[in-house]
Amino acid sequence: MQTAHFPATPLCQSGWMLEVVDEVASTNPIAGRLAPWHAVRANIQTDGRGRTGRHWVSDVGGLWISAVLPCPGPRSRWKILPLAAGHAVIGALAELGVTGLRLRWPNDIMIGSRKLAGLLVERFSDDTAVVGLGLNIFNYPEAAEPALAEQTTRLADLVPGDYTIDDVASLILRSLAQTHAGILADGFGPVADALNRSWSQRRLVAVTLNGSRLPYTGHFEGIDDQGRLRLALGCGGARFYEPTEVSLLREIE
Repeated sequence: MQTAHFPATPLCQSGWMLEVVDEVASTNPIAGRLAPWHAVRANIQTDGRGRTGRHWVSDVGGLWISAVLPCPGPRSRWKILPLAAGHAVIGALAELGVTGLRLRWPNDIMIGSRKLAGLLVERFSDDTAVVGLGLNIFNYPEAAEPALAEQTTRLADLVPGDYTIDDVASLILRSLAQTHAGILADGFGPVADALNRSWSQRRLVAVTLNGSRLPYTGHFEGIDDQGRLRLALGCGGARFYEPTEVSLLREIE
């Protein structure tokens, strides 16, 4: 339940209106009731979610934010939005001096084998999409779940500085708007090309499909022009998977 509420505040030179709340279950459903170019940030989420409903620790000091983007035209045009949003977040964090970040298909932002952030894109209406982001900044997720100590990292450990959570939010919202404008102008092709360049190193992965217990193993070879994962098999063939088909992607090396 929301315990505190503040009026939406315009972010200078960005076109966004940002609403800050104290504590909510999840920011995505709140954003789903807002107009395009509005965003909501929570100090705490009590029921933060990742893709396929996995729990996301959302303690004080992290960035838990959901932003509403207009999505005109057919829904198929925007199914690549989670990948594009991840690309936008990495670009924004690079402005703070973060290096070595990568996007683990389809929605985790990693440095090495540790997770820094995750995205959850949901459609609550036909003409908008909500981009939800959970980003560890000053928080301590391992305090809530000790096992996360070896699995996560924080922005504060990567680039110490005097920035605030709202400074980071402003950079990310601006980058999302720029990426959105690029998709409207040029389609997904330039983003796909940039992502595939970043995925030039082949990785052995295990892909578990929805409703299946046994994973397929192969080398991750980036995405096609529809944003589908390309999995190269040992026999020389390849399989392509939509994000909605995959319940888990595990990196083996």
